[in-house]
Amino acid sequence: MIVKNYIKNFEKLGFGMFVHFGLYSVIGKGEWAQNCLKISKEEYESAALKFNPSKDWAKNLVATAKAAGCKYINLTARHHDGFSLYDTCGLNDFDSIHYCGRDLVREFVDECNKENIMPFIYHTLFDWHTDFFERDFEGYMKYLQDSVEIICKNYGKLGGLWFDGYWCKNADWQEDKLYGIIRKYQPDAMIINNTGLSARGETGHIEIDSVTFERGQPKAINMPGARKYLASEMCQVLNDHWGYAEEDLNYKSVGSLIYDFTQCRRYGANFLLNVGLMGNGELRPIDREIFLLLGKWVAANSEALYDVRPAGIQLGGDDFILKNDRGYYLFINNVPMVTNKDVALCSELKEKISFFFGENVKRALWLDDGSEAGFTQEGDSVTVEVKPFEYGRSYSLRVCKLEV
Repeated sequence: MIVKNYIKNFEKLGFGMFVHFGLYSVIGKGEWAQNCLKISKEEYESAALKFNPSKDWAKNLVATAKAAGCKYINLTARHHDGFSLYDTCGLNDFDSIHYCGRDLVREFVDECNKENIMPFIYHTLFDWHTDFFERDFEGYMKYLQDSVEIICKNYGKLGGLWFDGYWCKNADWQEDKLYGIIRKYQPDAMIINNTGLSARGETGHIEIDSVTFERGQPKAINMPGARKYLASEMCQVLNDHWGYAEEDLNYKSVGSLIYDFTQCRRYGANFLLNVGLMGNGELRPIDREIFLLLGKWVAANSEALYDVRPAGIQLGGDDFILKNDRGYYLFINNVPMVTNKDVALCSELKEKISFFFGENVKRALWLDDGSEAGFTQEGDSVTVEVKPFEYGRSYSLRVCKLEV
């Protein structure tokens, strides 16, 4: 099996922010508005005249991601509408340079580098704007390859290129050429090609470095006999749209996002949580607050979330154990808080968790408050006493560190 160091390093990042930003952000009806609402090309492109992000959009975005505990950000440099947030260097004039006089990818990458956040670039594979996508696919392939070359050449070291839309057309996407361009300029960049909702976890071309689980729970992927060691990543939305939709109120709870995040780590997958920026490039207030609330839980349990790997220890249900060089981490779901029965509805407390463990446990600690965890060990069997949260704190999921 081929094992690349940069793929292993990507797995250690653990948590990323996915950012959908483009002309659709000005319209405020989601990233597929042009297609789903059948907006004419002329009407849609008029949104470009209003596209002028705030001066500090990238600074505010990266600051929020950093506060949430994200180690990388994946920005939609060009989505399916064909509008580019970067200088296309003459390939066309449907880009941010021509409409607001700014290279927004440059602003984004510079801010990421300043704050030690790894920049990733999303790039569509298909395009509603270019008329030769349908009539001259060979010509379109050249346009796509030239676009990717510009990104790989002009913005310094990138964490990876993230493609989307392969699933839209049964055609020769010339992957050898496309990925060859990336390897020429960015040899250690992750190459990810989203397989979409209908093909979660499927592998593909040998240069692909990570499989994707769009809005779906990951599973173990590195099976015996595989040609190459792969990473995996789940991308998830806060509500129902990837791009900003003003009237999308169907938000997920912070607790459910914590569950998704930790289930990703259970299988060694990264969690890529999306936000759709508003037309001015800023986060909707509720989106920002969700990331910041999630960041509180991440900060309390960060030791168990990044440079970790599955421990191979079997537990029942959704509970699991990860490990690294500092110890083992027992993740326990649905831990209630201490309260009066007439005040709050809480799940039943799992009083103890027992499991087979082949090492001697010296100490057990709850990561979120540093308190000692009660445990007993008889031979290879360890039993941890589950401690509920005190009244005033409710994180749902609790992590116990086992020192050996």
